[in-house]
Amino acid sequence: YKLMSFGFCHLSIVPMRKSPSDTSEMISQLLFGDVFEITEKTAKNWILIRNSYDNYEGYIDPKQQLEINGEDFLACQENNFVNKEITKITSPFGQQIIPPACSFSGKEMKLKTMVFEAPEDIVEITKPNSEEILKLAMTYLNAPYLWGGKTPFGIDCSGFTQMVYKMTGIKLFRDAAQQATQGEVLNFLEEAKIGDLAFFDNEEGKIIHVGIIISPNEIIHASGQVRIDTLDHQGIFNKDIGEYSHQLRLVKSYF
Repeated sequence: YKLMSFGFCHLSIVPMRKSPSDTSEMISQLLFGDVFEITEKTAKNWILIRNSYDNYEGYIDPKQQLEINGEDFLACQENNFVNKEITKITSPFGQQIIPPACSFSGKEMKLKTMVFEAPEDIVEITKPNSEEILKLAMTYLNAPYLWGGKTPFGIDCSGFTQMVYKMTGIKLFRDAAQQATQGEVLNFLEEAKIGDLAFFDNEEGKIIHVGIIISPNEIIHASGQVRIDTLDHQGIFNKDIGEYSHQLRLVKSYF
């Protein structure tokens, strides 16, 4: 029997790695306010964690987290405030800049004896709607592509959809193929509304890409950078290279 331990991400962004090494591939990130289960402590001073938000697993440096008790862990899972832009907060460690889509319990968040104070732009998560999803998606325009990234400083295709949806109260899994298992399938592209997701596959039929539909024939997605391209039945047409970059597999609705 192993006593379960839990952690809280008190830093802006923490890399989650594939294996317990600083040189290992970054597969995702923790953002400020994320809580997680610590499932394994390795001899090499790394911990294997499972992010409570999407159950995604990876290794982090234990110096980049604060251990918390089960009570705080459960309380933090109920947090339903979020920042929708890059925000400066005050913490016991001084001033911190945090990326959008971090989780809060309110404008003032207490954890053990620590207090994290956020300015006025921490808001309660509202119900999803097309207008809000479009507005939030556009704030990431031109953000550079980064494998495993979740912030405007570097983001991957499914990190982009996950964060935009998180800010409107829809929980998506971490990877494109996982996100494709959620929501409801639409039979035709014409049925899609603004804010629905389109998924793309490779030659083997494996889903490898996702983006947000922003008009009947346009999509915003992270490919090189967060960009807007033309979308049709065949897939994404990239006007810069004058050819299709991704082939359409399915369209799904989540709200």
